Amino acid sequence: MSDLSLDKLLKKAENKLQNVHEMVQEKSYELIRQAYKESIFVVITEGFRSIEQQHKLYSQGRTTPGSIVTNAKGGYSYHNYGLAFDIALLDNNGEVDWTIDRRWNKAGEIGKRIGLEWGGDWKSLKDYPHFQYTFGLSLSELRSGKSSEKQTEKASRVLIKY
Repeated sequence: MSDLSLDKLLKKAENKLQNVHEMVQEKSYELIRQAYKESIFVVITEGFRSIEQQHKLYSQGRTTPGSIVTNAKGGYSYHNYGLAFDIALLDNNGEVDWTIDRRWNKAGEIGKRIGLEWGGDWKSLKDYPHFQYTFGLSLSELRSGKSSEKQTEKASRVLIKY
């Protein structure tokens, strides 16, 4: 059996969350902690994604081999602005388990309870691993240069509630 300690899960997350907004990092750690209390083992699989990486992901299943995994072109994902992260769930042996079951729904509920938007609620191409915190900014605002930094103070007052 692998070591599924909370500390190990949080430590693993740190590497994946570089270039992710500080508040989004805090919310991801909180998701890991809350899920752990429910015996749901969350690992962060991806945080910030460059626009080039996003283009490459978007082409998958369209112009390159593989399944379609995103509807977002480069610049059209909150990952590109450090405001999103993806997760996977581990089974009791520490292996990634992509089976969509009650644990995924519970992780989604926890994420929403701490103020995140969950891709599992999306109408087209449900994205169970995806969570984002947008500070109320649209993708077009972000593409035009609006910064989430201006929203941080307002959002931190919201975070204090949790």
